[in-house]
Amino acid sequence: MKHLQPRIAVRGFVALLAGATVLLAGCANPGGIRPTHALSEATAYGATPTQTPWPTARWWSEYGDADLDRLVDQALAGQPSLKNVQARLQLAQAAADAAGAARLPRVDGSADLTNQRISENGIYPPPLAGSTLWLNNAQVAASWELDLFGRQRAALESSIGQLRAVQADVQAARVQLASNVAIAYFNLASLIEAREVAIQSQQQREQVLALVRQRIAAGLDTVVELRQAEGLIAQSRVEIEALGEAISRARHALAELTGQNPQALDAFAPTLATVRSRPLPQGLPADLLGRRADLVAQRWRVEAALRDVDVARAQFYPNVSLTAFIGLSSLGLDRFIEAGSRTYGGGPALHLPIFDAGRLRANLSAKSADVDAAVEGYNGALLHALREVADELTSLQSLDSQRRAQEDATAAADSAFELARQRYQAGLGNFLVVLTAQTNVLTQRRAATDLKARHLASEVALNRALGGGFEIDPDSVPAPVKSASR
Repeated sequence: MKHLQPRIAVRGFVALLAGATVLLAGCANPGGIRPTHALSEATAYGATPTQTPWPTARWWSEYGDADLDRLVDQALAGQPSLKNVQARLQLAQAAADAAGAARLPRVDGSADLTNQRISENGIYPPPLAGSTLWLNNAQVAASWELDLFGRQRAALESSIGQLRAVQADVQAARVQLASNVAIAYFNLASLIEAREVAIQSQQQREQVLALVRQRIAAGLDTVVELRQAEGLIAQSRVEIEALGEAISRARHALAELTGQNPQALDAFAPTLATVRSRPLPQGLPADLLGRRADLVAQRWRVEAALRDVDVARAQFYPNVSLTAFIGLSSLGLDRFIEAGSRTYGGGPALHLPIFDAGRLRANLSAKSADVDAAVEGYNGALLHALREVADELTSLQSLDSQRRAQEDATAAADSAFELARQRYQAGLGNFLVVLTAQTNVLTQRRAATDLKARHLASEVALNRALGGGFEIDPDSVPAPVKSASR
């Protein structure tokens, strides 16, 4: 009859499991709780399939500046903020590994030897009672939770979704860091060029001062014109010093971005490269999902939140596990390793929620709300991405027109100043006209420098808005819209 006992026990456990499932239907119930929000598509916001000139992985190299290439590469290799995101990636990988390990059997070993006086009023009879003996146990135990309702599988898929989201975050951080370095580089170069314009303006003013002194010596001007000319030179010195301060701060900022000490770039003096305008999209590109790492990360977070809902739903169902152990147990050390000290056992275990005062439903509601929040986070990120592209397209189109007009304005200002200077030198004009023309030259040259820097910065921003060279197969990104309705 002994060989029938295991079968009877298994059948009894199966019957218990079936009865528990039926009992569950009348107790904790996940019905009626599910996410309700849906992901938006780029086409819903006016995006259309266009022949978009997507940035390459090393888009900054297209400027043909070896110094810029070196600084971006240095930043990507050693910037602490990027290393911080990479540390988060290691944490997410560890969480995924732990979730995967939870699906496999677990084996633990234990051993304890205790020298203990046996109570005379306990369960042990004489001669053991009242004596001092070694109580010895050594055991190897194995346990395995059967994933009958997919809770562990969903937890693993959630961890993998979070891992892939952080992987995309790392790529987004690299794109952002490269963009920040390029913008800081062009900002420093524009400040250096602005200081050169200020120095040239000071030289012009010194020439005018020399001319004023000649006219005073000839009795054609007064001390008033002399003091005005000297005041303009002093003003130029102030402007040059202010630009020098701004240049130093810009160098410090660029050094920080590239992971160097603040003085590392004190002698660094880049110049603005010739602007190389890229072909611009004719409209908002619809294929941003496979091109922007931040959108990919948000999509994976929606997927992870959906799997968390599956975990919360599976907690309404029975939890079944198998356990087994084998070991040695004895009173006294002399018999510890004898065959008679063997001990072993095993069997199934069942845990079933019957009444929890609504805790499981509350948890499922919270996880469903997390999905809705993640969906709206993605929708918001998509809107923001489309707006960034639209902003930079508008800026670049406008800046192209401004630059053409600015070239004409600068040429006109230079010509007007030269004519005013010649007329003043010939005694046909007054000093006020010269001052006005000279101030206009400085204004137009600075405006030209600013427009060049703004154009470069806007190109960098467009590269970042279009993904910064990140690319992933859209088919490898989950489609949680379908999963949300499960």
